[in-house]
Amino acid sequence: MRIVITEFMSLDGVVQAPGGPEEDTDGGFAHGGWTQEFFDPEVVGGAWDEALRAADALLYGRRTWKAMAGAWPERAGDPFADRINALPKYVVSSTLGGDELTWNTTRVPGEEAVAHIRKLRESEGGDLLVMGSPSLARTLLHEGLVDELRLMVMPVVLGGGKTIFPDGGAKHTLKLVSTVTSPTGVNVCVYRAADKG
Repeated sequence: MRIVITEFMSLDGVVQAPGGPEEDTDGGFAHGGWTQEFFDPEVVGGAWDEALRAADALLYGRRTWKAMAGAWPERAGDPFADRINALPKYVVSSTLGGDELTWNTTRVPGEEAVAHIRKLRESEGGDLLVMGSPSLARTLLHEGLVDELRLMVMPVVLGGGKTIFPDGGAKHTLKLVSTVTSPTGVNVCVYRAADKG
């Protein structure tokens, strides 16, 4: 399986709380829902549809999984929602109990996450799609486990917030595969790890 990370991102690399004001206020983040004025169904929505069509499973961190599991099951009847709801899901967590795992989900224990995800990546199948989940995305990039980044870069600077990029000085070379610009000024950029062609 290929590991593909898909993110809404500001020009300064922030991915925190793209969907709504109360989504994630950690660190006093006050710009929740910052993507809404830039979303367009054709280019940005099409990029999400394309990523989801290629996915055989979804991979989340605990916080993003809880938000998604609380929102998407009630949206049945929409093709995008139906696809998300039908796909198998994995959530990395040290705290979620078995009785909390709904929405076609398997828990990946936090302390075993990297090893477990390496095994998933080595198995047959389509993409293992990461949506949101900045801490998980950062770890996957740090560990060299990301095959593709699909970034929807919005024309806004947020001045701080959570990012997916690891620090620590390691270099990660990527190759730009495609860029499409939406009428609202969003650059949808697809990058692959340089050694993945």
